[in-house]
Amino acid sequence: MAEKFDVAVIGGGPGGYAAAIRCAQKGLSVAIVEKEYMGGTCLNCGCIPSKALLGSAHFLTQAKHANLMGLEIGSLKPNWAKIQARKDAIVKGFRGGVTSLVKGNNIKVFEGRGIAAGNGTVKIENNGSNEEITAGKIILATGSVPIEIPAFPFDGENIISSKEALSLSEVPESMVIIGGGVIGCELACVYACMGCKVTIIEALPSLLPNEDDWVGKLLEKELKKLGITSLTSSKVTAVDAAAGKCSVSVEGGDDLEASKVLVAVGRRACCDKETVEALGLEMDGAKIKINEKLETSAEGVYAIGDAVGTTYLAHGAFMEAEVAADNAAGGDETMQDYHLIPRAVYTFPEVASVGRSEKRCKEMDIEVEIGKAPFRSNGRSVAHNETVGEIRVIRKKDSKEILGVSMVGATVTEMAAAARALIGSTEEITKVCFPHPTVSEVLKEAWEDAYGISIHVPPRQ
Repeated sequence: MAEKFDVAVIGGGPGGYAAAIRCAQKGLSVAIVEKEYMGGTCLNCGCIPSKALLGSAHFLTQAKHANLMGLEIGSLKPNWAKIQARKDAIVKGFRGGVTSLVKGNNIKVFEGRGIAAGNGTVKIENNGSNEEITAGKIILATGSVPIEIPAFPFDGENIISSKEALSLSEVPESMVIIGGGVIGCELACVYACMGCKVTIIEALPSLLPNEDDWVGKLLEKELKKLGITSLTSSKVTAVDAAAGKCSVSVEGGDDLEASKVLVAVGRRACCDKETVEALGLEMDGAKIKINEKLETSAEGVYAIGDAVGTTYLAHGAFMEAEVAADNAAGGDETMQDYHLIPRAVYTFPEVASVGRSEKRCKEMDIEVEIGKAPFRSNGRSVAHNETVGEIRVIRKKDSKEILGVSMVGATVTEMAAAARALIGSTEEITKVCFPHPTVSEVLKEAWEDAYGISIHVPPRQ
């Protein structure tokens, strides 16, 4: 007799485990099926391990510039084995924490590949053994995989994905990164700081092509200071790894030699073919189609996170988990506008944005005023020797409404939630008090400048 649950969640990543816990908190009986590690891509081979490596790289970079702070430090040398061990320990600790949270909410965990077989049935395959459970509602949180380029597929050794790049046994002498998006730029910072010669190749005109051009251009300039070469508007036509050393052919340019080639052109949604066929899911390529309530075309089945390809962000999946869980429990919730979910990049310097970008406003024929404020004029930024970058606040020209915020600079990812609070706001800025001296004052100055009333930003000519 198959065990029965109110809700079955397939996938234990950020969206999956969050949805499972929220359903359990609402008094539902919940099962979660995970084929590998609880925490999914983000915790095990994405957000957390990459930030652990970036944390070590950041400390190393700060120490190298200690003399600018009046400090004398001897020779510095990264111990890659210890850096990797620290990263692994952090991941293991969080993985155990998530598992404990799930089990602590009386959620039954099934290890194996979960397949929704229709009629509320979920089949679980694990090392040749099979079992079934049934559920009134099913939430699909099946995640994503790195995009592979058919002309030069991953071999796991020379041509690698971000997963292998996070666990290399040693720092390569050189690395070519194909793709100048979030993953490519973050890992470029890690390896460049560790002494690797890094080249980023991006097909579009600037790095971080989903952001405004000024963001990518400023980041390119700063990455150059780390020794990173950025080849924008460039396309890779072939990669030859036959000799153990990679040769990368660039359209209209010279071939590049590298110890490793990291393909970081994004991720694609994934869901088992058996599930798609059994449920008759409507698909958009590899992505599961959903409505604003996160319902799929199959009754009683919801989909969230990377599987639906909306944000490819853990915090985006968390938001979707809240909505799907509420609706699975009988609610009537809808997702907020996706442009209100902050975007964060943990490069050196950091990048964060929320709301409409300048170029998106232009595409929508919205006239805007742009408020700008640099970090070089901020007291705490100067005191900490972190003066690179600026914040821009985008205001609708014919009203007081704030449409978007874009930021480049140290710790700007920590200000993303505060920036989110500005979107749609028409609040009197002069009535909002920011503590002094704080880096967040740069956000205030850009906010005021969007209305032409900043005290510390020079008047526009």
